[in-house]
Amino acid sequence: MNETIEKIRLAGIVGAGGAGFPAHVKFAAKAEIFIVNGAECEPLLRVDQQLMTLYAAEMIKGLRYGIQTSGAREGIIALKAKYKPAIAALEPLLAPDMRIHILKDVYPAGDEVITIWMATGRRVPPGKLPLDVGVLVSNVQTLINVARAVDSGLPVTHRTLTITGAVRQPVTVTVPVGTSYQDAVAMSGGTTGKGISFVEGGPMMGHLVNDMETPVSKMTGALIALPDENIVVRRHRTHMDSVLRIAKTTCEQCCLCTELCPRHLIGHELPPHLIVRSLNYNHVGSPTTLLSALTCSECAICEAWACPVDISPMRINQALKAKMRAEGLHYEGELRPLDPMAEYRLVPSLRLIARLGIEAYNVPAPLVAEPLAPPQVKIPLKQHIGVPSKALVGAGDRVACGQLIGDIPEGSMGARIHASIDGKVTEVTSEFVTIRA
Repeated sequence: MNETIEKIRLAGIVGAGGAGFPAHVKFAAKAEIFIVNGAECEPLLRVDQQLMTLYAAEMIKGLRYGIQTSGAREGIIALKAKYKPAIAALEPLLAPDMRIHILKDVYPAGDEVITIWMATGRRVPPGKLPLDVGVLVSNVQTLINVARAVDSGLPVTHRTLTITGAVRQPVTVTVPVGTSYQDAVAMSGGTTGKGISFVEGGPMMGHLVNDMETPVSKMTGALIALPDENIVVRRHRTHMDSVLRIAKTTCEQCCLCTELCPRHLIGHELPPHLIVRSLNYNHVGSPTTLLSALTCSECAICEAWACPVDISPMRINQALKAKMRAEGLHYEGELRPLDPMAEYRLVPSLRLIARLGIEAYNVPAPLVAEPLAPPQVKIPLKQHIGVPSKALVGAGDRVACGQLIGDIPEGSMGARIHASIDGKVTEVTSEFVTIRA
């Protein structure tokens, strides 16, 4: 195995953008173009734009390693014009085979399929991968982790995330993997009132937090505090039975969900309005139409922006996807012509923020220099696509930060797990390793 790729594997690096794909597998693929996804298009998130500014040299090194291992002829850093400090930090470091591509300040510019189209003009066919059009995409924090692993042998032990919304001091913090959400939120001074819920991830594609003792993983991008009456929280709390009932009784087939669906705009079949119609008639519809739900990126444009009567085609797609995947079904469809209005129908970020009722929280969340030192971490053994890691330690063992505590079975896909603090192992289960400082 290539030495660079082996160092990435040993470090346990996964896609930090949220998918958690093992980086050593991705970096072993061959491509023509290697893209850095620095769009950070989810409202309120402030991680990547600050990391690109403060650790520009390391990110450029990570991109260089990606270009080298993939054999790409070009590296593209895709980010928005408003990230001026990041652009200023990166531009002097660009090599001849690297360039910056300025994305429009729209949502969902960070969906890798949309990022690829915007930065290269190439369109990923439905049900296919970026690699099928000669492209690899990696997140900013992933590449910084790659540079640190290759240059210094450092494994992934910490995660940088934004804590914002209805908190006393919005911040972007670095915490040991396994830190509880509660301990992480304490770095922001706590919430500003009662009746506050947290969303993990962005307000569009994130999910509602049910337990603040949940540990931060390698993929945790943000914790956003929102009042319970906020539309984002209310949507998350709407039971699936209500989603289905609303869809069956109020859909007027206006087609806005389809006309504004980003995947449909770039030529995918995905027609949310027809999927909802099929649901209303007991799934009587074209089999390929129903299967196209598998290509939904779950960006939430259909429910949060397009639908005038509060239907959630995305939630319906999620339910269909779970059922179809359980049955081993796959979608195969042709790439259709690009909608001539595609670039004009993506949603301006500021208008989306207003629609979500979160304008008051659209404020800076400066990066705190010193990482948190929690009294305890509960490290998940599965923080990636693939199989869980197998614990290599037992209760009572002393471990040091960076020590390997979980490995992937031979021949399986996954990522290694390392201790994120010095301390004593107090509990080991099939899901977690708990360490007390």
